[in-house]
Amino acid sequence: MKKFFYLFILLSLLIPQVYADQTDLPRGPLGKPDLNGVWQVLNSANYNLEAHSASAALAMIEGPVVPIPHPSVVRLGAVGSVPAGLGVVEGGTIPYKKWALKQRDNNKKNWLDNDPEIKCYLPGVPRATYMHLPFQIFHSEKAIFFAYEYAGAVRNIYLEDPGPAPVDSWMGQSWGYWEGDTFVIEASGFNGQTWLDRSGNFHSEELKVTERYTLMNPYTMNYEATIVDEKVFTRPWKISMTLYKRVGKDAQLQQFKCVEFVEELLYGQWRGN
Repeated sequence: MKKFFYLFILLSLLIPQVYADQTDLPRGPLGKPDLNGVWQVLNSANYNLEAHSASAALAMIEGPVVPIPHPSVVRLGAVGSVPAGLGVVEGGTIPYKKWALKQRDNNKKNWLDNDPEIKCYLPGVPRATYMHLPFQIFHSEKAIFFAYEYAGAVRNIYLEDPGPAPVDSWMGQSWGYWEGDTFVIEASGFNGQTWLDRSGNFHSEELKVTERYTLMNPYTMNYEATIVDEKVFTRPWKISMTLYKRVGKDAQLQQFKCVEFVEELLYGQWRGN
């Protein structure tokens, strides 16, 4: 009986703490969860949204594609490798149409040459969220603004539906609203030129993304994105992952204006001999 009594006492002490961790969220403007801060993923989704093993990079070497390091990566050794990942796609597999799956596979074979990230183009949504660099959320009563370290990308989140985007763009147009303690963002108006990861997963200009940001505790946030593109996919599909809040002196964005690193890729064709 004493063992059961002590077990009961232990559980009675633990349960309130777990309950407090789930409900005692930091509150910000309008009494909603405070999303302010610098956030970052700790996964390999930017390499491949689907589950994947560790591997060398793929490259086109004078003919058929073979799984060997890209010539520019050979000198980097393990630094140029692809880390393994459990995948973030609900159900495990992205539901491509047949023609689109062939396009994805072709993209993957040539990603070191064709991935828009290689040339420092803006990453689009949802990819900006799970790149290896952090992003910052600025949250007030009248505005929510996202700033990304990669390429200085930004998103101004409208708090009322502005209607269709006046022009398609790399980062699209976003507007958000609260569903209880979850902040929901509807994003559309993309130019269809961004990829979803380094494995060639892609979309068209018809892409629509619904993001859900749910603060779990002061230091972690659950992120979900439902992806709809009737031109490329057979049905809507969803990804989910955890975002981690950075703390300490390094909880700030640094400069990563990567155009200066890829000048030859962008402008080399116009360079005089």
